[in-house]
Amino acid sequence: MRRDSEAGATASEVSARSARGAPTDPNESPAAPEAALPKAGKFGPARKSGSRQKKSAPDTQERPPVRATGARAKKAPQRAQDAQPPDATSAPGAEELEPPAAREPALSRAGSRAKKAPQRAQDAQPSDATSAPGAEGLEPPAAREPALSRAGSRAKKAPQRAQDAQPSDATSAPGAEGLEPPAAREPALSRAGSRHQRGARCSPKPRPPPGPGDVPSPGMPVSDPILVQGDAAPGAGKLRAVLEKLKLSRQEICEAAEVVNGVVDHLLRRLQKYDSEFRGVGLLRTGSYYEHVKISAPNEFDVMFKLEVPRIQLEEYSNTGAYYFVKFKRNPKENPLSQFLEGEILSASKMLSKFRKIIKEEINNIKDTDVIMKRKRGGSPAVTLLISEKISVDITLALESKSNSWPPSTQEGLPIKAWLSGKVRTQLRLKPFYLVPKHAKEGNGFQEETWRLSFSHIEKEILNNHGETKTCCENKKVKCCRKDCLKLMKYLLEQLKERFKDKKHLDKFSSYHVKTAFFHVCTENPKDSQWKPKDLGLCFDKCVIHFLKCLSTEQLGNYFIPGFNLFSSNLIDKRSKEFLSKQIEYERNNEYPVFGEL
Repeated sequence: MRRDSEAGATASEVSARSARGAPTDPNESPAAPEAALPKAGKFGPARKSGSRQKKSAPDTQERPPVRATGARAKKAPQRAQDAQPPDATSAPGAEELEPPAAREPALSRAGSRAKKAPQRAQDAQPSDATSAPGAEGLEPPAAREPALSRAGSRAKKAPQRAQDAQPSDATSAPGAEGLEPPAAREPALSRAGSRHQRGARCSPKPRPPPGPGDVPSPGMPVSDPILVQGDAAPGAGKLRAVLEKLKLSRQEICEAAEVVNGVVDHLLRRLQKYDSEFRGVGLLRTGSYYEHVKISAPNEFDVMFKLEVPRIQLEEYSNTGAYYFVKFKRNPKENPLSQFLEGEILSASKMLSKFRKIIKEEINNIKDTDVIMKRKRGGSPAVTLLISEKISVDITLALESKSNSWPPSTQEGLPIKAWLSGKVRTQLRLKPFYLVPKHAKEGNGFQEETWRLSFSHIEKEILNNHGETKTCCENKKVKCCRKDCLKLMKYLLEQLKERFKDKKHLDKFSSYHVKTAFFHVCTENPKDSQWKPKDLGLCFDKCVIHFLKCLSTEQLGNYFIPGFNLFSSNLIDKRSKEFLSKQIEYERNNEYPVFGEL
């Protein structure tokens, strides 16, 4: 009798355990401990504390379970094949999800464990690492939200086949694009900046650079680049190695400077000596060589032949803020520039033509150096000479205005108060400004009588005195990496222009665009502590990011004339900007392979 009682108690226990969902087959895996009861949620009432499931009667007939929203199932299945893991896809109000994707994130977010263990070995597969909370490189959180929206709700049923119980993946949630097997998801993790499952960050071989055919067709909107500062910044060591290769040889500098100075001095004496219209001309050395940011080789020089003019009146051309017609307030008969007047307007094209003619005649008198004049470029204000077939010199005529204050279009320009101080800005604005015979673009041609404002002398002064502290880079103790970043930016553009010189996509871009963008980055980061040499990689990345944003928004304001956009569509077409942006993004994402093409 006692044995019969014990047997009856055991049977009762088994029945109770079966009603709670515990396996009755001893070959089955033991059930996982039941998770803590959820709190009241947004989509359902909370259960009373300590409430339990009702026990099922020990009959053998199966009855379909009826379940209210937010409540637990009343009856557990009695057969082993019915006791399957829960599935979030059957939860009330849940969207139709792929079973493995919807189940794992819900369990991970709620912090609870499954009620039952899987019945077969192939069902007990490990969940994908991407479904763990906080894993890097996941698709946006919206892909997991539908399974988690119910406060702590549990799934009813698990898939019955082994192939359905695959590792969960956040990308298979609603709204995720392109459902792929796990092997196809790994590149997405690398691109997002997270580490690959095997520990690799990216492919050892970079993808080939995009070609001209990869550029979007005209008319497509230029989207903002998805950038994370420093995410793809190469190390300072690699950039230092590039800068070392870009250093100019002192011997080459001396040899080139000696040749250039000889030619320039000869031409200057000719203009000053004879009774010409330019006898009051003087020399103003500008450009990267004199700003100490020249790279690669001392083979390009820029000089200005400045000519002071009496009191002039400026008439702005087409609200550009940069281009002007020049008139004399008083025009005495003995004014040597009277011959260049077109009515009241001083003709830029007439003066430039006469300037070229004198220089072309005079270079024939230079006997000890081989000098030729290059063909005139449309819209260019410079006379370009080629010395000894390897050194290019741009000589630009510039009108110097000392008596006039800077034009109103410059009032909000030169934003260096937080960087170099308001006092320095005031001092710089007291200096003369210059006008060069640069023709404004007009339709498919140029307005040849216009002059453009030039502040190259101010740019040189800023770069040579660039620190918040006045002693920045004057000794070894106080150093920054501003000029190094500018050199790298110039080299990046130079190399890309060389690579695609046959395609003509980058012909309209110049180092002046890079320098202007760099000045704006300096304004946004005025402190010397933001340009520490040890942070060269991050600082260079800041410059690249800013330049990419300028390309994508088609906005690059002149540093001295904020209303004049250097990236406007009438100056550079959208397709060219998209092409350059695509090339720079490729270089950034692959740690600048173009820098190895020295």
